Amino acid sequence: MTSTNDRTLAARLPQCDIVALLLDQHATIKELFAQVESGQGDAKQEAFDQLRALLAVHEVGEELVVRPVAERTAGEKEAKARNEEEADATKVLKDLEKMDVSGPDFDRAIAQFKQAVTDHASHEEAEEFPALLENCTEEHRHVMGERLLKAEHLAPTHPHPTAAGKPAALAMTGPFASMMDRARDAMRG
Repeated sequence: MTSTNDRTLAARLPQCDIVALLLDQHATIKELFAQVESGQGDAKQEAFDQLRALLAVHEVGEELVVRPVAERTAGEKEAKARNEEEADATKVLKDLEKMDVSGPDFDRAIAQFKQAVTDHASHEEAEEFPALLENCTEEHRHVMGERLLKAEHLAPTHPHPTAAGKPAALAMTGPFASMMDRARDAMRG
């Protein structure tokens, strides 16, 4: 699915619908991957920093808001598989964050990571999102969307593998990690 298709489908849903918000974020993630792949120097680093921050908050939001509902609507096995993928992705993202974006190792690693993230998003779009649309009222999806935005606002902007894939750990450590990440980001930028 292209980012244009994601945005087209998202635009058909009510404002602040959880599925619309996530589809829009998926589109932005795809665009940022393209910018990282085609970028050079500072522009490449900036695109990666934006991608890293979006992926970090996006995954926290999904784990805290979507997965508990997805367990009931798409099934426990589906929700567990997505959380495991997110935990793996967080570890890779942490490794990527330590690499020099101008090196060939980074280019190889980001290409593999892009494929894993694309596969993960495809699973969500094929399994979780249709289940949410079918089994949750528009009002419930709107409330979930509001919760997602709040969770992402408080989420860390860097990967934290020890809490990834564990919603209870994220809920407990996320706000402190977020504060530290945002302070670190401010000092850098």
